[in-house]
Amino acid sequence: MKRLEGRVAVVTGSAQGMGLAIAKALGNDGARIVITDINKAQIDITVSELNKNGYDAVGYKMDVTNGEDVKQVFKQIKEQLGSLDILVNNAGGALNTPHKLDEIEEKHWNLVVDVNLKGSFFTCQNAIPIMAEQGKGAIVNISALAAHYRASLAGVQYTAAKAGVEGLTRQLAYDWGPKGIRVTGVAPTVTLTGDRVKGLWEDKGSDEQDSVLRNIPLRRLSKPEEIAAAVVFLASDEASYITGVTIDVSGGRFLR
Repeated sequence: MKRLEGRVAVVTGSAQGMGLAIAKALGNDGARIVITDINKAQIDITVSELNKNGYDAVGYKMDVTNGEDVKQVFKQIKEQLGSLDILVNNAGGALNTPHKLDEIEEKHWNLVVDVNLKGSFFTCQNAIPIMAEQGKGAIVNISALAAHYRASLAGVQYTAAKAGVEGLTRQLAYDWGPKGIRVTGVAPTVTLTGDRVKGLWEDKGSDEQDSVLRNIPLRRLSKPEEIAAAVVFLASDEASYITGVTIDVSGGRFLR
């Protein structure tokens, strides 16, 4: 039997990129996957492709920064799917904002903090009561090595937001562990999952790329599937006594 057989897993920001890789990995281990994203057209395409390829997938348009929108979507999920066993807060990133301090405007700060941190709070706030009613649940928040180290391709707004995500992870784990809910995090380093990240990486040039790779003991960037594998482990019963921690999936980069 697959590890997540019969479980409902919600992944935010999962119509493409890292989120989609995570959703597929959860589905490959038996979960019914719920694709949520702000882009309805891309959700429809993604869900259709997933179901054609043997996954059990549904999709909901959701803006994680809008508390009322999140509330209504989670209400629908409970009513239509009957349960909520896994939540992966993947929606986030640097979101095409500048990384140089003198170029960061208030709107850039607000966007990154709202999507990464406030969005994770809203989804947890709505998922946890459902999980508590069931007496169990697993939440995995996607953080970043930047949260407790430093960023390579993003600015202070990103490092601050992800540090907040790790604080949120610890506090919720402490508060809701007695109700059978585990809250953990995964912290990747640079993973080439979207055009922006690929572009920023390519703009560094070979010398700067080599410098980054020399600071990673495994001497390469991560693959989305490697991040997804850590998420599946933390969501599964194999991690039944793990909560409140964020696991680095960074090739050992934090050692430097």
